[in-house]
Amino acid sequence: MSVGKDKCVLAYSGGLDTSVAIKWIQENHDMDVIALAIDVGQERQDLEFVRQKALTIGAVESIVKDVREEYVEEYLSRALQANALYENKYPLLSAMSRPIIVKHLVEEAHRHDARYIGHGCTGKGNDQVRFEVGISALDPDLGIIAPVREWDLRTREEEMDWAAERGIPVPTTKKSPYSIDDNLWGRAIECGALEDPWVEPPADIYTLTADSRGNTCDEPEYAEISFKKGIPVALNGELMSFHEIINAMNELAGRHGFGRIDMIENRLIGVKSREVYEVPGALTLITAHKALEDLCLEREVLHYKLGVEQKWAELVYNGMWFSPLKEALDGFIETTQQLVTGDVRLRFYKGSCVTVGRRSPYSLYDYDLATYDASDSFDHAAAKGFIDLHGLPVKVWARQRRKMGKEGEV
Repeated sequence: MSVGKDKCVLAYSGGLDTSVAIKWIQENHDMDVIALAIDVGQERQDLEFVRQKALTIGAVESIVKDVREEYVEEYLSRALQANALYENKYPLLSAMSRPIIVKHLVEEAHRHDARYIGHGCTGKGNDQVRFEVGISALDPDLGIIAPVREWDLRTREEEMDWAAERGIPVPTTKKSPYSIDDNLWGRAIECGALEDPWVEPPADIYTLTADSRGNTCDEPEYAEISFKKGIPVALNGELMSFHEIINAMNELAGRHGFGRIDMIENRLIGVKSREVYEVPGALTLITAHKALEDLCLEREVLHYKLGVEQKWAELVYNGMWFSPLKEALDGFIETTQQLVTGDVRLRFYKGSCVTVGRRSPYSLYDYDLATYDASDSFDHAAAKGFIDLHGLPVKVWARQRRKMGKEGEV
């Protein structure tokens, strides 16, 4: 490292943008660059090659961190307990990985006495917000460098020319027209033909899920997921880690074509975007977790939690993982999970995942209260008084409406 130079820890993926960013930061900010690549379960690439590539370009140090277990235990576990679905559709796969990346960027900045953190986000997406707000929450004194927002390289071809002039390795094969972001929780696909919301997603964008119109299994398949305090602990009676269960559900649900989402999404910055997601494991586990909560949570808690879940998802989507409100909601959600223990049986077939059974030692379902057969223990006579009291305010209101000559009107 150069004596007296400022240092910048760069969130590094090994792609064109962040590779160019190494040299661009050196030239335009006269800083030493420390490249940090984070493994959150993205499609496998040679991370040692990525590390060496950064050094070849000019990074003074290149670090690769495998944080998959931490990601599952500290981040995805909270998302599952919150049934986190942004706009009630999207399991937050990109938004979920950003806080853990931010955490490690800040840790490395502190370890290297770096005053700046860099990222490769554009000025039109959500990730720039997630990175910068998260960094500020963990260390408000760190500076931010966002080369893609600053440089005058308007097209990929201009970037490649700029890189070639400086000896930076550039892609030699035709680039896919799609932008892909992926981790253990699924895949996000955008750009290319998907930018027209009227166009059906091409078949070649999918890698996790089979086509439910004909390429999936011809027979239904069942799976039994066991939970303890809202976290999966076993699959079909076999004890497994949450990480292993995510992988297994990605494979099983994907094989049956379940887990595709095609949506118009409202970005934080005000732009509507067309997004396609493959999230077989995430959607399967949320489906099962919800089914178990239906059995174990008291009515008012369950109903109130629905609103908390939506707010939690919105906060995380908007880059507020490290915020006081999100932390407070974590506390509420954790309390609700104490008795969410039991088993859920799912059936997969031709693009569907359906709950077909659930059981728990803490079930609030009382057969004798629910049944209509001879063992019925419900006091039917008590219903009349309940209805009278429950409907009393409406009855009083209706009488007043009658005095005003508006009987029967709303």
